Amino acid sequence: MISEKLQKARDFERQYQHFLDEERPRFHVTGGIGWINDPNGFSVYRGEYHLFFQYHPYSTKWGPMHWGHVKTKDFIRWERLPIALAPDTEMDQDGCFSGSAIELPDGRQLLMYTGVCKVRRSDGVIEEIQNQCIAVGDGVNYEKYEGNPVLDASDLPEGGSEIDFRDPKIWREDGLYYAVMGNRSADGSGDVLLYKSEDAFHWTYVKKIESCRNEYGRMWECPEFFPLDGKQVLLTSPMEMAPVGLEFHAGYGALCLIGTYDKDNLVFHRERVQSIDYGLDFYATQTLEALDGRHIMIAWMQNWATTTSQPQGIRLFGSMTLPRELSIRDGRLIQNPVRELENYHGRRVAYENVLVDREVNLSGISGRVLDMTVTVHPANESGYHWFKLNLAKDGEHCAVIRYKPGANTVRIDRTRSGGRFDIVHVRDFLVRPQQGAIKLRVVMDRNSIELFVNDGEQAATFLIYSTEEAEAISFEADGSVLVDVEKYDLDL
Repeated sequence: MISEKLQKARDFERQYQHFLDEERPRFHVTGGIGWINDPNGFSVYRGEYHLFFQYHPYSTKWGPMHWGHVKTKDFIRWERLPIALAPDTEMDQDGCFSGSAIELPDGRQLLMYTGVCKVRRSDGVIEEIQNQCIAVGDGVNYEKYEGNPVLDASDLPEGGSEIDFRDPKIWREDGLYYAVMGNRSADGSGDVLLYKSEDAFHWTYVKKIESCRNEYGRMWECPEFFPLDGKQVLLTSPMEMAPVGLEFHAGYGALCLIGTYDKDNLVFHRERVQSIDYGLDFYATQTLEALDGRHIMIAWMQNWATTTSQPQGIRLFGSMTLPRELSIRDGRLIQNPVRELENYHGRRVAYENVLVDREVNLSGISGRVLDMTVTVHPANESGYHWFKLNLAKDGEHCAVIRYKPGANTVRIDRTRSGGRFDIVHVRDFLVRPQQGAIKLRVVMDRNSIELFVNDGEQAATFLIYSTEEAEAISFEADGSVLVDVEKYDLDL
């Protein structure tokens, strides 16, 4: 049965969403109206890909969390579906927080999410108690399980926190259901807890699968745990990160741990720790295994530290990244845009061995909705000090991607990209030495830039705020380089 609160949210979205069509990115997921954050329930159901998301339709500020809902067949074109969940029961009255989804053997779709209830302690402090809840439906409408919550404080290990117990990720394996979720232990550091179930409704605690150790941030949100190319991968989004060189920045991070997994004893052995995305706007990953076996990841294209810095007059805030194909190469997580993007390649403009020893503009190379690959080589033995790719440019604005071969660093810089906010605009990260050469793939969608370096060895995501009239692109070098460019307009 659809509650009054859920129907109200659906009616509100339906009434206003069509007014915002011209404000949306062309192929990145947004809410119908208002605010979105974490992706939820990224999963296969009845042969299609469903994505839910944290959603507050009534304003562009974070509010009582609903679950928005879209689906797709190709990860590029998305169909908007009615809002799936509203905070309308005792167990989730203050928010339906993040979670995941799975198709049951009987053909129904199960949503597992964190329900939140605020309580006032005896000292007057108000805290959010977090429980795990379930709803089951047909891909459009969902009934909340009468036995909610299926997990609460009584199911935590000793010292576990009932106010930091969230974001279940469910999967089925060897006839059982498993779920990992984030928690915080007595020492204040994050844990990833493992639970199991025979029917996806009745759950028991198994063990801590990995711990933060107060080393990479503290609370670990939105955990993901899956095999990939012979390794086991744990993705999570740490809060309260301390900077570590150029690998991890301070604040809210995106963390990948790669290792091996002893399934018999349920023991994860970490071998490598790396950042997932080196940009300015990336958090809260979700993954699925596609129908053809690819592992696909999506994330929230925002940063909690900048959410109050909103352009005036907007009616949409927050979007998702372009879905990315994941793989392991040389022990490292590799990310590239889903190959389906190539089905939308329009007009092609290409150049080879263009000499760049100053700022150069090339005919046909411009735009704000595009897929472009730029390969840079030294033009002579003297090399070069830096190369710049200038994007979204006019007389006032410019977003810059700079490569310094001597330092093996890439810099993204949106200082002059229209955002008049006192936020982080510049970030540097290390890339693998290339003897002065580098490959930069840039996907732009109106106000977003997603950069993939050296065939996905690094990714860096950031938003820009200039108007679409700023669409010039130029190439610039200190020294001499030869540049190959292949640029496609995207027909969407």
